[in-house]
Amino acid sequence: MEAHMNFFYVLAWPLGYVMELIYNIIPNYGWDLILFTLLIRLLSIPLSLKQQKNMVRMTAFQPMIEEIQKKYKDKPEKQQEEMLRLQQDFGYSPTSGCLPMLLNFFVMFGVIGVVYEPLNRIFHISNDLLTAAGEALTNLGIQFTMVTRDNLIIEQVLAGEQSVTSIFSAGQIETITEFSQHMNFFGIDLTRVPQYNLSAENLPLLVFPILALITSFISTWYSMNSSGQKLQGSMKAMMYVMPLMYIFFCFTVPTAFSLYYVISNVVMMIQSAVMKKIYDPEKVKAEVAAEIEQKRKEQRRGVKNTTVKMVDEKTGKTVEKNVSASEMNKLRLEYARKLDEEKYKDERTVPLSELNKTKEE
Repeated sequence: MEAHMNFFYVLAWPLGYVMELIYNIIPNYGWDLILFTLLIRLLSIPLSLKQQKNMVRMTAFQPMIEEIQKKYKDKPEKQQEEMLRLQQDFGYSPTSGCLPMLLNFFVMFGVIGVVYEPLNRIFHISNDLLTAAGEALTNLGIQFTMVTRDNLIIEQVLAGEQSVTSIFSAGQIETITEFSQHMNFFGIDLTRVPQYNLSAENLPLLVFPILALITSFISTWYSMNSSGQKLQGSMKAMMYVMPLMYIFFCFTVPTAFSLYYVISNVVMMIQSAVMKKIYDPEKVKAEVAAEIEQKRKEQRRGVKNTTVKMVDEKTGKTVEKNVSASEMNKLRLEYARKLDEEKYKDERTVPLSELNKTKEE
């Protein structure tokens, strides 16, 4: 548990300061989470564009991949060899869209860290004081986990429980009291954890997890379709597994995370719609198909590129340049001429006819 909390702490530390800044501008926990999510998505637009482009490009290789898998279905080693050749010769990269996905995971765990302990992450009340307050809760016979501790501390501060309030300074009591007035969003306490039951007390808390589940399925489906991917095999399984994984978090951390996830899904759908206009799948597929055909023609002609070291005439520095076979032949010819000039620069110039006559003799 401690290792997990240390992991969350590293990721939540910078995000907590961002949330504090937003809270100081608009002191409402729900709207702060919405603005925070929009800000994170705005900053991730360049990576999202790159991911969308790569995903669309990779779909153009799907027919080639299916052909290799069908042709060498009984020869896994040969299949792997052909897949490797596909990467080397045509630029196929199955992991090209992984970076934005990994960053989304890191941000998600950072948000979990913030909503786990808002009193520490957003308002910077020390862990020592919160641990002491937790011990006071235990002495009162109140059971809690790290996920529910802050909510229960807030409840006891509002109730005026002396054993809890005496731990904090007057300023911290004021901060906690003020936060309690802004942690509800449309009547839903965002610091509480939803439960798997339909009791009257828990029913409002189920709103955002249910919305999270619905928007997660829709956004995942739309994102894959907007990139032109065929929803089959592992892709189709991921469309169901990923939302279910996120829903697990929705029922194990405060409701604030569910709100973040709902807004994140909605924004992702809007981004996918916009990026589909920028990188139209059919247009990109046609471009990639043309590139593949061009490379195949070059391979059939035996055209190969070579990397050579050259001296830049402007800077005088040695640089590497990728040249074609014809360009390489020209460079060799020029180099040979320079060698001849150096070799014969001190000898007298003779007519070509005399030079030929000398060679014949």
